[in-house]
Amino acid sequence: MTRYFTFLLLVFPLFIFAQLKSPSEFLGYGIGAQFSRHADVVAYFEHVAANSEMVKYADYGKTNERRRLTYAVISSEENLANLEQIRTDNLKNIGVLKGASSPEKAIVWLSYNVHGNEASSSEAAMNTVYKLITEHADWLDNVVVIMDPNVNPDGRDRYVNWYNQVKASPYNSSRDAVEHNEPWPGGRPNHYLFDLNRDWMWASQVETQQRLKVYNQWMPQIHVDFHEQFINNPYYFAPAAEPFHEIITPWQRDFQTRIGKNNAKYFDENGWLFFTRESFDLLYPSYGDTYPLFMGAIGMTYEQAGHGMAGLGIINDDEIELTLVDRVAHHTIAGLSTIEVASQQAASLNSEFKKYFQNDNLKYKSFVLKGNADNLQALAALLDKHEIKYGYATGGTVTGFSYNSDKKGAIDAKDALVVSTNQPKGKMVQVLFEPNAALSTPVTYDITAWSLPYAYGLETVASTSLVPANASAPVDNVSNVSMPSAAGYIAKWNSLQDAEFLSALLKEGIKVRFSEKELGFGGNTFGRGSLIITRSDNTSRLRSMSEQSFDKTVIEIANKLGRQLYASPTSYADNLTDFGSQYVHLIKKNRVAMLQGEGTSSLSYGALWHFFETQLKYPITSINTGDIGNIEWNDYDVLVLPDGNYKSILNDDTFTSFEQWINKGGRIIALGNAVAAFEGKDGFDLKRNGNEKEEKETDSLGNLVPYAQRELESTKDFITGSIYKVKLDNTHPLAFGYGDTYY
Repeated sequence: MTRYFTFLLLVFPLFIFAQLKSPSEFLGYGIGAQFSRHADVVAYFEHVAANSEMVKYADYGKTNERRRLTYAVISSEENLANLEQIRTDNLKNIGVLKGASSPEKAIVWLSYNVHGNEASSSEAAMNTVYKLITEHADWLDNVVVIMDPNVNPDGRDRYVNWYNQVKASPYNSSRDAVEHNEPWPGGRPNHYLFDLNRDWMWASQVETQQRLKVYNQWMPQIHVDFHEQFINNPYYFAPAAEPFHEIITPWQRDFQTRIGKNNAKYFDENGWLFFTRESFDLLYPSYGDTYPLFMGAIGMTYEQAGHGMAGLGIINDDEIELTLVDRVAHHTIAGLSTIEVASQQAASLNSEFKKYFQNDNLKYKSFVLKGNADNLQALAALLDKHEIKYGYATGGTVTGFSYNSDKKGAIDAKDALVVSTNQPKGKMVQVLFEPNAALSTPVTYDITAWSLPYAYGLETVASTSLVPANASAPVDNVSNVSMPSAAGYIAKWNSLQDAEFLSALLKEGIKVRFSEKELGFGGNTFGRGSLIITRSDNTSRLRSMSEQSFDKTVIEIANKLGRQLYASPTSYADNLTDFGSQYVHLIKKNRVAMLQGEGTSSLSYGALWHFFETQLKYPITSINTGDIGNIEWNDYDVLVLPDGNYKSILNDDTFTSFEQWINKGGRIIALGNAVAAFEGKDGFDLKRNGNEKEEKETDSLGNLVPYAQRELESTKDFITGSIYKVKLDNTHPLAFGYGDTYY
């Protein structure tokens, strides 16, 4: 009997693994032989969790297209039984939770497929989890691995569904083949065509917002963001290129090198080329490597050749076939190698992680912000998403660096929003709020300026002293009441929320006016652009409905959106601008069209689409560029042209139809390079502003720049991320509601 029991103990683990299938066994095709849809990836992780005591699998939200956002937690059976203790011990270790702890487990977070058409990484996620629990379970004794197998399900499925529809069987490795040429907009972005790898800080998208909740519950010590680059580049892994943000610690730099050398060992063993310390820097805080870095982790990007061009196989410039099988293998090895180092260095990861959150040596102790209440609330909401603490000052004058004057200045701190670096996430506060980021080299991958006080248009002083901020948020109670005897209601025009209020009124059929001049009613002053909702303008509504319905609708919308109204008993103004003044104009409920499709920038279109649909909440009609010749423009009042290259889209007939439509009152809003489409066209008085002599001199001088310095020289024309202080003519309707300067 004893021998039989011993036999069962030996066989039982084998029986459990016998139920666990490899990705190839589960999917019915070899890993890398096909692209798996998101539902297949989810199904495989559910299978693994159901058949392994080392994996838990859960949802953390849904995308705009209702696909599941999921993550797996992988560790030893004992660790999973104590998972909540491990999680809270980690947060106590860095001061996010109160209490003492001495954590012994390292936490590694692996994020896959943030760009949907960089599609090898979700395949690699399935491969990695299987190999981890079947071949390297010993690493999990002191490591908890969190896997997000598909950060961008909508983008991935857009790519995979297209590819599976058009690919040849067997696949065609010629670059000319349709399977290597994605149609607009490509699978890279999410539903709203946002680049999710630049949304970590701004958290504008639902995928980011929901992921950050889980990320902040765990605060991993290592985070890897798996990507793909173009087909000719060898694999990239850390250490990263300069510039490093100065907040990054020497230990974080050194540990990147340690991981990189371990990765290099395995790549050398397999004869795989790679590169390090080039191209991918660590400055802008909204990437999947920098955001975790500024939250104390070892944040890294891993880049495999491939991208949306590669398909199942493609011939690169070196006449080597790059296959999906190869791409998956590279990502798998890099992920496993990283976990191995975490297991070897779990103790140092925990001790150094704790040190990162000690913020005594930061230059600024407090950032004190005042300004438009809506902008302050929007900033506070962003800080809430990152679980960064803030408070409000009771009063006093605070001196320090003034963002408005770019020198030492002062601010009245009463009711000011105060964000202190004297908190666990103080280094992230420093990065987000500092007026300028130091650059060790001007050659950067992307954006170089992002300071939140400028982005939110707030008066700010950065103080080297700790400013008390124990007061609760100033309460501006908005409680409008109906006044049927009022001649009309007046609302200020100062923020996006005011524009949303206007949108809501127009959608309800309420007629609204705006004033070109300041208004004075009942001793109150209302700036240019203020909204006026008169009873007389809405007489047709009053005839079809009761008077109470008009007032009720306006009041309900205002209260819902937190807009304070002034109910004026008369249309006779304190100053010269009455409700019927020639400077008070009716706002038309414009029918807005916007171009999308080939030739337009998907990012530009997506940003505008998201703005209209989720922020302004105003209806638009999106028109594909291929249908331009079939559109009756008289059905629209406004046409929006996103950034793009319209040379092959807009022909002479189109410009003629535009001119005729504009002469009848139509309007075109052209953004970015879309403006260039109208250069020199009959009927449009647009020409390029440039100095030909200066351009010729610059071109000739360019030939004198040494070859080795040309990359550096080229950065002189870059303005990516620059913040400029500009003087505004706020008497112009486009600038109503702003101050006389803007950043």
